[in-house]
Amino acid sequence: MSSANAEQVRYWNEVAAPTWVARQDLLDALIATLGEQALERAAPAPGERVLDVGCGCGATSLALASRVGPSGEVVGADISRPMLERARERASAAGVAHVRFVEADAQLAELGRGAFDLVFSRFGVMFFADPDAAFANLRAHLRPSGRLVFVCWQGVDRNPWMLVPVMAVAKHVPLPPADPLAPGPFAFADPERVRGILSRAGFRDVRLEAGRDDLALGGGDLDRAAEFALEMGPAAAALRQAVEGESLRARVRDEIREALRPYAPDGRLRLPGATWIASARP
Repeated sequence: MSSANAEQVRYWNEVAAPTWVARQDLLDALIATLGEQALERAAPAPGERVLDVGCGCGATSLALASRVGPSGEVVGADISRPMLERARERASAAGVAHVRFVEADAQLAELGRGAFDLVFSRFGVMFFADPDAAFANLRAHLRPSGRLVFVCWQGVDRNPWMLVPVMAVAKHVPLPPADPLAPGPFAFADPERVRGILSRAGFRDVRLEAGRDDLALGGGDLDRAAEFALEMGPAAAALRQAVEGESLRARVRDEIREALRPYAPDGRLRLPGATWIASARP
């Protein structure tokens, strides 16, 4: 697939996809409440057409499909072929016929200009190489009466569920310099940057609302959480840059587990997660 997001296409197909597909249940459970907060803000209605950007393994697309009903339609778009295959399997198993999944870079793709009542995304819009162009393209897909709603992460300092593991890794592996504007999970941490991107793309009535929840990393189990952090997220990315070795991995796993322990005073791990829920109209 041709894409201006070539590095992201490679990452989400070759690096991240196997783990995300294998850990789909844990990931969905981890961020379910945050996604539901955004869904409530979006208020999809029966009969509406929805574009789900960065749909991944399909959880949000199926949730949207249940809201719009058989008289509506959901199009889930993603650049990760393995995740889309899993999403199709889930839709088929659930017997949901009014959702379809397309391999497409929403930064560039034409998926039905002026055809959608809602453009929605759960943590799928922070990875564009050119956010201004991407959101201008997404705006063109909305009907004049339509709306955009997405949820993205606030800063890493407000998300200990990611910060604590990566700081534990930093004791063993040098962290690469952080570019706050580069595509990545925290690219939209600055609300003023998000407002500027959406305004330049032609959106109006731009609003950002704070969302939060306590997240059960690894299902709330310390050992599973430490392993989870080694497999995905900033801590895993930092570790991938190091020379692989089981002894290093074991030391880092122990370090992460001990760093997380204060967040499990009763034996069940819970860490704060903070988001922005953005909404706008074309």
